[in-house]
Amino acid sequence: MSVQPGWYVDPADRETRRYWDGEGWIGAPIPVDATPPEGPPPVEPPPPVSPAAPPGPQATGPGQQPGSPGAPGPSGPGPFPGWPGPGPQQGPGGGPWQGPGHGHGPPPGYGHPQGPPPGWPYPNWPGHPPAPRPHGLPLASFGARLMARLIDFGVLFLLNVVVNGWFVYRYVKDVTPYFQEALRRAMAGDSSTEGLPPLGEHTGGLQVAILLIATALWFAYEVPAMAGNRQTLGKRVMGVRAVPVEANQPLGFGRALRRWSTLGPPTLLWYCCGLGLLFQLVDALSPLFDHPLRQALHDKRARTVVVQLPRIPRAGGGTAAPKDPANPPGDTP
Repeated sequence: MSVQPGWYVDPADRETRRYWDGEGWIGAPIPVDATPPEGPPPVEPPPPVSPAAPPGPQATGPGQQPGSPGAPGPSGPGPFPGWPGPGPQQGPGGGPWQGPGHGHGPPPGYGHPQGPPPGWPYPNWPGHPPAPRPHGLPLASFGARLMARLIDFGVLFLLNVVVNGWFVYRYVKDVTPYFQEALRRAMAGDSSTEGLPPLGEHTGGLQVAILLIATALWFAYEVPAMAGNRQTLGKRVMGVRAVPVEANQPLGFGRALRRWSTLGPPTLLWYCCGLGLLFQLVDALSPLFDHPLRQALHDKRARTVVVQLPRIPRAGGGTAAPKDPANPPGDTP
């Protein structure tokens, strides 16, 4: 890449211009909106050398002469981050070093520590940065988290059938005549609401009781399990675990409660045109849009992340239960 001498915007600082002499940047920068002079900037005088501290020869190892191969060369920063420093470099196989966009030899300005040539992108992280591994464990995938949550919902459904079944039966019995008549009129093209069967006097109370019991069952199922083991049944089956961001340790009751309170209490708003269900859906999908830790809204509130535990391969094939690095298997003393 051959660049003619002149004033150019500095790739390392877009707010300034510097003079490119064909090999490197020289002189002090000027503001980008300032009018540059006609030619190169004046040469800055070298700083005076104190006679009390004259520059001495570089230290060399036994049997080495200054300037001989293997002797230390002058130290200093490279031309810009990601490029080698001044001096001869070798590429793969011992050949001459080849930089980006150059067939042979170093790029223009090689050996100048001020930055890349004009028009070159300033170096940054090549590609995507590596995925974080909290406490040495990979983050759980969204699919594993979703399956764990579906398993937990299945368990909660069975618990509600046992505990909440009678209240649900009474509620359905009270509202069925009203909805049957409303559906019959809608099919006949009648939009009037006069003469519809009245709802039972206990319908509203039954609805509140059902939602309160469902929320209480969810609390009793999830919060104690997460506080101690950091896993519900669904998370245990899928081999994932919630851990604090700062340490691989139990969540404790307070953090487990904060984590659940973002997702559980909106159940009480299900009767408001499904508003609570909408809140829970947004929370459940939020890990898809969070980077880099894939935290749901309830994870952010409790400062937790969900990680995938490694599985132990079995001798006869397959894998055993996930291995917990914080609690290795062994005899209990």
